[in-house]
Amino acid sequence: MNILFFLKPKSELAYIYDYHTLRQALEIMEYHKYSSVPILNKEGKYVGSITEGDLLWGLKKQNLLNLKHAEDISIMKIERRLAYNCVRADSDMEDLIEKAKEQNFVPVVDDQEHFIGIITRKDIITYCYDRIKECCRNDR
Repeated sequence: MNILFFLKPKSELAYIYDYHTLRQALEIMEYHKYSSVPILNKEGKYVGSITEGDLLWGLKKQNLLNLKHAEDISIMKIERRLAYNCVRADSDMEDLIEKAKEQNFVPVVDDQEHFIGIITRKDIITYCYDRIKECCRNDR
């Protein structure tokens, strides 16, 4: 099974760049209503992902109650609780599922390490569920 079948392409996603500020990250996530987003560098390579929880704990550690001050903090200074591991576009389904067990989406990179999109845990579970149902029907 080619994992690219499940890919949500970069053009359809929200993401942030490693030079964005804490405030920019908050605003992007709020606007798109995402609970986590990938972080890319200027070359479009995947750097990591950040979650709402990471941002919340970052605000607390920085003792920030004024969003104006969040404009001065680089998103890369915010600690991330989880390392969202990526897969390469030519990875197999087993590798994809292994990563998806621990994260709600799996970033996908090409052979040059450029970010090309994500595969959501929901899409993987839906695919597996449909396969199980199909197998059960065939066993009758």
